[in-house]
Amino acid sequence: MQDSPSTAKRRKREEKTVSQMIALYCAGNHADAPKTSTAVCGEPVCAQCAELDAYAALRTQRCRKMDVKTSCDACENHCYKPEMREKIRTVMRYSGPRMLGKHPIAAIRHLIGK
Repeated sequence: MQDSPSTAKRRKREEKTVSQMIALYCAGNHADAPKTSTAVCGEPVCAQCAELDAYAALRTQRCRKMDVKTSCDACENHCYKPEMREKIRTVMRYSGPRMLGKHPIAAIRHLIGK
């Protein structure tokens, strides 16, 4: 099924925002790890974070509720595997407050679910 233009735009924006959060987490928590990969948002990340970034991007692309949901946490259809869901929660707990400084518009949009 083809996305409407507004849903496609939202899907792309959410993919980028989650990727920015992962890159921010990586920079703050894996400073010593070699940044050999590039996240969806274009920032350098370590191999471990690149795996999570690719997984999150795939989940976002396959989300069936993108046109109506406010956040993955509030969605009744959890598409992340439990292990990856815990990893993304850890990333969001760390990156959420820090996003306001680095990517304020993305952070505010993410908070209000737009």
